[in-house]
Amino acid sequence: MGILDAFARRRRSLPKPGGMSFSSRLLIQQIAIILLIMLLSSGIYGWLTYQRLVAEVGAKTLAVAQSLAEDEDLKRILDADRTPPDPSTLPAGPVQAHAEVVRARIDALFVVVTDRNGIRLAHPDPSRLGEMVSTDPSAALSGEEVTVQEVGTLGPSVRSKVPVYAADREIVGEVSVGYSTTDILDAMWLSVGPIVAVAGFAVLLGAGGSALLMRRLRKVTLGLQPEEIGELVKDQEVVLYGVDEGVIGVSADRRLTICNDKAKRLLNLPEAAGQPLTELDFPPAMLALLEQESGQESAQMLVGATVLIVSVRKVIHSGQDLGWVVMVRDRTDVQELSRQLDAVGTLSQALRAQRHEFANRLHAVSGLLDIGQPAEASAYLRRTLETGPLKYPLENGGLLTDTFLLAFLGAKSTQSAERGVNLRLGQNTLLHSPLADAQDVTTVLGNLVDNAITAAVQGTSPDRWVEVELLSDRSTLHLTVSDSGDGIPEQLRGSLFEEGISSAGAGYSAGRGEGIGLGLARQLARLGGGELRLLSAGTPGGPGAVFVARMERVLEETIMGGQVD
Repeated sequence: MGILDAFARRRRSLPKPGGMSFSSRLLIQQIAIILLIMLLSSGIYGWLTYQRLVAEVGAKTLAVAQSLAEDEDLKRILDADRTPPDPSTLPAGPVQAHAEVVRARIDALFVVVTDRNGIRLAHPDPSRLGEMVSTDPSAALSGEEVTVQEVGTLGPSVRSKVPVYAADREIVGEVSVGYSTTDILDAMWLSVGPIVAVAGFAVLLGAGGSALLMRRLRKVTLGLQPEEIGELVKDQEVVLYGVDEGVIGVSADRRLTICNDKAKRLLNLPEAAGQPLTELDFPPAMLALLEQESGQESAQMLVGATVLIVSVRKVIHSGQDLGWVVMVRDRTDVQELSRQLDAVGTLSQALRAQRHEFANRLHAVSGLLDIGQPAEASAYLRRTLETGPLKYPLENGGLLTDTFLLAFLGAKSTQSAERGVNLRLGQNTLLHSPLADAQDVTTVLGNLVDNAITAAVQGTSPDRWVEVELLSDRSTLHLTVSDSGDGIPEQLRGSLFEEGISSAGAGYSAGRGEGIGLGLARQLARLGGGELRLLSAGTPGGPGAVFVARMERVLEETIMGGQVD
């Protein structure tokens, strides 16, 4: 079952969050934030605009009031009539007429003129003439020029109050000019309105952008909510680092996305998440698997001294191409165990064959004793002890002093004999030292012998044989394996040690689970600085191919229990 399927099951098992989805909540929050920013910006701008307009209107009212206060005719009228005015004469008086002309010219809310006591001599409402002003005139009547916001009989306004001086510099009245704050607010809205409209458009634009962002987010996260993503991240850690296989994730654009520690160790990869596969040292056979269109492929390949089984699966979710999941398994240990089991099986077959020989010898001894020939029985037993209880069909087996190699090749000779092939040791075989690394030696030697036996069986020569020759040089082992087969075809000689190519005739083609042995054997030979090569390709009809190998530091540096000189 794939990792994505496990994730999907985990997602279905998660509790569904109540209410709106995360993307909807995030969209609303973004719109609210944008709206709040627009309101704050518009409010601050409106307040600053209002303050600016108030200052401008105040400066204008002050200038008009100052100009009117300097009018010589007004000064003369106020200085000449210092007695309380008659309210009935004020509406038609010169002060009211002059003030209304000025008010109409500057389009002000009011232009008010008072005497030295604060009694109105001019006012837009004639009924208010002769009355005391509604706001405090003391500042202007004491000689100050002020600009303030006050509420009078005509409503709230921005007004300036300026004293009127007679020729002798005595204050004889005041002039007050004002504009309604409603007009100021109207002017402010004329300035702020476009800003508010732009802000509203910005809110709509931000909402649309946020909606597109949420759509993109849902697509990138495959519709998962944050709670689900958090759980899947935990599951990914469990899956990637809890399994015994290497796991690699490859995106649709062929970039490395995830790689657990086991895969890094098996493929000798650095920390390279996000890098293109072409920049990494991936085996070519693995890259070739990604080119397959079937969506799920597996292959066996050699990486260093390790045999790997690599499975590639195409991942499609909700119609979207997510890339590939690559599973890497180490088959080296399995192959080594298989070879050991083959050796044990071969030895078991040899032991079963020898059981009959033991039974026959015991019957012979028993018969000699029954007929009263103990001397003959004793001699027969002595000859049996001298030759050993087991007889392998290994020709020249007495040249081997290493019991492990003798047992191993003896088992192979029994197996080859059953297939009609004579396994023999070369006359020049000579080992002075016992094995120190039996595992690598038997892997290399066993592969060559197995291939040679198969080649001999498939060969056209009637004399079927395989010859093994072993020589020691301190801790170095030299071995040669030849056979009576038809040799290696010309087209395969240059690629014999590549993955998927086998020296066994029927296994010459790739993709059949064969062709790993020779490549692995060469890798093992080269680990210690040795080598494995094809010495002779052989000829049709025999003799067949000859392989030679040199394996360094696989023998103990001892001779007959002593150190090598």
